[in-house]
Amino acid sequence: MSTHEGRCACGAVTYGFDDEPSFVANCHCTDCKRASGGEMATFALVAESDFHVTGETTSFHYPKNAETCAGNGLDRVFCVRCGSRVYTNNLADFPGGVFVQEGSLDRPDPWFSPQVEIFTWSRQPWVQALPIPQYDHGVTATAEAS
Repeated sequence: MSTHEGRCACGAVTYGFDDEPSFVANCHCTDCKRASGGEMATFALVAESDFHVTGETTSFHYPKNAETCAGNGLDRVFCVRCGSRVYTNNLADFPGGVFVQEGSLDRPDPWFSPQVEIFTWSRQPWVQALPIPQYDHGVTATAEAS
């Protein structure tokens, strides 16, 4: 059992991690909007070495795109049974990391607060900015660590 656990909509894919995320963002990019079906996606960066997953998944590769959080490339991972997006891995801009979709966490009360909002150039005008750093585009692991 892990400190933080989550799953897909049908429960066939489960995951867990113990350490607190090193980075949490609200992403307003067009890829996240399409993949989540909402105005934005909130994800938490956890160390790949602390992340474990069970269940059958499939992934979709997003190639380099400076206008979205795909940055220099990444893979979004889905449950093969229900199609829920569960996490993102193979992050070219965050090597050794996994982005966990906060909406897939088991308990909504321990969600991690966003530290930044990214790709705000495509945020809808009816969505108010949070009182946290705002970036027209994304950030990289190098920029996030500074």
